[in-house]
Amino acid sequence: MRNPITIGLTLALVCMCGVVNATPEKLKVMLLDGQNNHNFKATTPIMKAALESSGRFTVDVLTSPDKKATSESWAKFKPEFSKYNVILSNYNGKDWPKDVQASFVEYMKSGGGLVVIHAADNSFSRWDEYNKMIGLGGWGGRNEKSGPYVYWKDGKVVRDTSPGKGGGHGSQWEYPVDTRDFEHPIMKGMPATWKHSKDELYAGLRGPAENMTILATSPSKKTGKHEPSLMVIHYGEGRVFHSILGHGAAAMKCVGFISTLQRGTEWAATGKVTIPIPDNFPGPDKVVVGK
Repeated sequence: MRNPITIGLTLALVCMCGVVNATPEKLKVMLLDGQNNHNFKATTPIMKAALESSGRFTVDVLTSPDKKATSESWAKFKPEFSKYNVILSNYNGKDWPKDVQASFVEYMKSGGGLVVIHAADNSFSRWDEYNKMIGLGGWGGRNEKSGPYVYWKDGKVVRDTSPGKGGGHGSQWEYPVDTRDFEHPIMKGMPATWKHSKDELYAGLRGPAENMTILATSPSKKTGKHEPSLMVIHYGEGRVFHSILGHGAAAMKCVGFISTLQRGTEWAATGKVTIPIPDNFPGPDKVVVGK
């Protein structure tokens, strides 16, 4: 017979905690691709593996119709956003149908999560609500009418409303990522500066930049300014993590990219971060590449 005191203690723990030694339920991620001016067929598997390797996520890939798809194919494109804790966008292409846009806006305003990686911030330049979600974007005809050009100078955010196009980059290089918000859950514990793998550094991004916090910046050789490289945005009850990093497969193997992707995705889904920073996270002098 089991000791009644032990039984009583176990029941008390169940009442207080729900379960004993419970493992947190895995967060559900929809990784959405299908169109991109970058090689999504190479980068989607890397991001899926990076998230699932943390043990915190399960990832389903949803591939949209391609650029040549018929209207009938697009009519069947009905992402079930509400089934997921967070949407990871690796998409840059044709505008979604209006009903899909409306469904996504409702999902985000009701507390959904969104992660925007690299060229996903080029998408949907004419979709006002998406531009509010991502804070800043480039290309697609974006200019001063889209919002200010935002950069970092002398310890503060500059919002430049002068005329100019949105979006640009120089040649790829191994650039530093400078932490600007040390207390945000995504960044807490990261070094002041770390070196990222050879990658494009977006510059001159424009947008509403509402309810946006710049987490990190990087010095652009193209503009001579510190451009936002990691950002978070609050949209309704929803949370957005926006990273300009990740042009291709090589850049995504950077330990800094992997760690910020994992931690940013968890934050977008829950508002908290439990995934630790790895011991081999890069410092200011050397790129660290994962397996």
